[in-house]
Amino acid sequence: MEKIELKPALVFDMFARINAVPRPSKREEKMIDFLRHFGEELGLETKVDETGNVLIRKPASSGMENRPTVILQSHMDMVCEKNNDVEFDFDKDTIQTYIDGEWMKAKGTTLGADDGIGCAMEMAILADNSLRHGPLECVFTRDEETGLTGAEGMKPGFMTGQILINLDSEDEGELFVSCAGGCRTAVTFRFKPEAAPADSFFLRLTVKGLTGGHSGDDIDKKRANANKLLVRYLYDGLKAWGLRLADIQAGGLHNAIPREASCLVAIPNNYKEQARVRWNIFASEVQEEFCTTEPNMEFLLESADAAAVLPEDVNRRLILALQGVDNGVYAISQDIALVETSSNLASIKQVEPGVIAINTSQRSSLLSNRLNMAHTVAAVFELAGAEVEIGEGYPGWAMNPKSEVLRIAREQYVRLFGKEPIVRGIHAGLECGLFSEKYPGLDMVSFGPTLRGVHSPDERLLIPTVDKVWRHLLAILENI
Repeated sequence: MEKIELKPALVFDMFARINAVPRPSKREEKMIDFLRHFGEELGLETKVDETGNVLIRKPASSGMENRPTVILQSHMDMVCEKNNDVEFDFDKDTIQTYIDGEWMKAKGTTLGADDGIGCAMEMAILADNSLRHGPLECVFTRDEETGLTGAEGMKPGFMTGQILINLDSEDEGELFVSCAGGCRTAVTFRFKPEAAPADSFFLRLTVKGLTGGHSGDDIDKKRANANKLLVRYLYDGLKAWGLRLADIQAGGLHNAIPREASCLVAIPNNYKEQARVRWNIFASEVQEEFCTTEPNMEFLLESADAAAVLPEDVNRRLILALQGVDNGVYAISQDIALVETSSNLASIKQVEPGVIAINTSQRSSLLSNRLNMAHTVAAVFELAGAEVEIGEGYPGWAMNPKSEVLRIAREQYVRLFGKEPIVRGIHAGLECGLFSEKYPGLDMVSFGPTLRGVHSPDERLLIPTVDKVWRHLLAILENI
């Protein structure tokens, strides 16, 4: 097979440089220093606000000084997910990329193209003085992935442009003009562990190999949630044999559909064979349910050493609540073919003996229904006697039907590629929602190259779309 060319070379060179810099969410200090030095070495005005967002200004090309200032914006942090069998330290190690056909991937970890490829495009524009554009402000926000805290902490006046192009979307040929708002609902069960009944045997149950993905953009793709699958068996076991939970480590990041879940359970000795048979039947049923979207799912069962278990009442209330809580799509928009409201059961973990923490996230393009969804989730766990805290969340971004940057983006796309782009909203949080609150009247659009499997080790970047987005972006800048 002929090796695909990495075009534009400067963008991919910048992406490689970025992937050598550790940048986990909330621990972006090395990336902040890298970007600061990058701007200063180019002799460009560079500043870092008290939150850690970086802004690099580039003057207009000759003859374009009177054009309006355009903000190019990406987030510097990345989701740090890896396969369990991969040794990798996201605070130290360089992302190892490779080419598979037309796709760029990483070896057993997230690739970091969300949103490293957006940052790379900004850096390439800053470094290339042959391009034609008006005044530019290249903004790199921190901690988008775990709470949008970079955008939230940005004070009005840090950016001065009138137009913003967000480079954090994942489908080339689509222009995003609105996004959902979101919040997190955190749950805590506290209890005193106790010895398991004397006639118990212990099993370690594991569900893994699921597709996972973005808990907003992929929530409607009928991908299995590993946590909810595991809970289905726990519920059956509770009802049939009085199953007792000893430990659970299920799911991961709040904005990722869980790919793996594992737990340790105690079951009465006289039900040992029934439990094993039921696990095999359950695995077969679920594999049939998700035969299209989850071809690689695995169900593992192994004997384990004895351990303390949850008290009987807490055990019952926890498992019933986990079975009953909403997960997935709750409502479809009445205006466009897009998910309006959803919830994700993101993680269930015994963080220390006697404490199980559960994280969920709710999204909606309607504030009222986002609150309703969060209250629905909270009510289930409150009935189960847990402590519940609903976070403040972040706002959505409403479409501006008179957007000038959208008009130019559509015109240039048609001119370059001979077809209309798709104009749509996204059921995920974009920083544009927070910018719309802090900078009323800011004209915004979001687009980017095609990514798949984001927020998982299956993350991959469709290489030819990078060049298309680059050409489109330059054409927009030249024609604003």
